[in-house]
Amino acid sequence: MSQSTSTQQITLAKGLNLGLRRALEDDPKVLLMGEDIGKLGGVFRVTDGLQKDFGDARVLDTPLAESGIVGTAVGLALAGYRPVVEIQFDGFVFPAFDQIVTQVAKMRARALGAVKMAMVIRIPFGGGIGAVEHHSESPEAYFAMTAGLRVVSASNPVDAYWMIQQAIASDDPVVFFEPKRRYWDKAELDPTATPYPLYASRVVRQGTDATVVAYGPMVKTCLEAAAAAAEDGTSLEVIDLRALSPMDLGPVFESVRRTGHAVVVSEARARGFGWDAIARWTATTPAALWQLAPRKGAIAIGADADLALIDPAQTWTVRGADLHHTHRWTPFEGREVQGRVVRTLVRGTTVFADGSADTVTPGFGRFVPAQRQVLEAAPA
Repeated sequence: MSQSTSTQQITLAKGLNLGLRRALEDDPKVLLMGEDIGKLGGVFRVTDGLQKDFGDARVLDTPLAESGIVGTAVGLALAGYRPVVEIQFDGFVFPAFDQIVTQVAKMRARALGAVKMAMVIRIPFGGGIGAVEHHSESPEAYFAMTAGLRVVSASNPVDAYWMIQQAIASDDPVVFFEPKRRYWDKAELDPTATPYPLYASRVVRQGTDATVVAYGPMVKTCLEAAAAAAEDGTSLEVIDLRALSPMDLGPVFESVRRTGHAVVVSEARARGFGWDAIARWTATTPAALWQLAPRKGAIAIGADADLALIDPAQTWTVRGADLHHTHRWTPFEGREVQGRVVRTLVRGTTVFADGSADTVTPGFGRFVPAQRQVLEAAPA
């Protein structure tokens, strides 16, 4: 197939730059705000040249005061503007955390929809650039679990170009996570193409043996892992979530029904967004866990085995000794079970193969996940 004459090779950072430029051209209400984003063009040069072309009234260099930057953007949004705020590094967002979760996220609902909060908060996130503390963090779970915020992450240059424009056009606030280790990755962009929906996940590599789900910086890592696995005869399907809130689970369910295995990959800590994704899947449909694992054998997701599916043809025993707060699990200790998802700790629910569920109330606090597998096959 011949290449379109309108295509150009861009980096992810350039894709964001072109997308911001397009938004500034299309809507005079779009404003950019952030530390060093004007004359310098930002630490990563994402906004390079924009202040020169659009003026310092629309591309504003701000003081080093994240709470003030976001608070000012709230006022601008209420006045009908569409501010795009840059948080220079992921770890710098926390001085603005109160503004984001109590004002930005809640304002539209508080006004019963009478006002819009059309605002984008850009955050470079993740590691991979050799930076120190406050410069290599993955805080996405904080915002993905906050009601009222939309949270997305572009994993490649083409998505960066389209998704930043779609986020700016949204009347809801969008937290836009940019994988800083991927700023220099390249791809061919056709600006005349039809963009993919902003909140839709996408299968980026077909496979048959297992489903690998990722977002942001880890999508490329998973694609590289899938290519290496293919050389060893293992076929991995890779899904880019793209949006963390709302999360499009349809392609994930469809994929895992075929492969029977799911692996969630995230750069965040083990209790980060990957586990939140698992919780959302199980909460969406309690019986889905069993339906998504038609193959035999135990499936553990994550090193802590927080979630396990077991073979209905075998009998398993809950090992209470491997659980913290085991007195809360007294009804299950040493009890032989068949065909169950024995331990999920998702809202305290134990899901059975037939789709029924028992609720285990933790009492106070939350369960601390065991560090070893909690299931063992009973002697034959």
